[in-house]
Amino acid sequence: MECKCSKEKCNECSYKKTPRSEETVKLLKNRLNRISGQIGGIINMLEDGRYCGDILTQVAAIESALESFAYVVLKEHMETCVVEKIKDGDTDVISETVELMRKLK
Repeated sequence: MECKCSKEKCNECSYKKTPRSEETVKLLKNRLNRISGQIGGIINMLEDGRYCGDILTQVAAIESALESFAYVVLKEHMETCVVEKIKDGDTDVISETVELMRKLK
């Protein structure tokens, strides 16, 4: 599959070989919209002078939601991108994926 810059193979662009399903995109967007709403809630809490503990509780909820979002993306990455690259003989993707997992820690 060609990348969106119209080059057959491009090292400057990063596009998935297998596109995400509409259902997956919808799920991920819904999660991000909820997280965005939570962030807006914290902004309102700050403006209202809410108790620090309540704000920190909401921050923890957002961190958990982001972590869940990241693991859904990581799972998809492993099931599609990683499998495809290994089938193509590119085992460097294993080190890349381990590094991605380390970043999520």
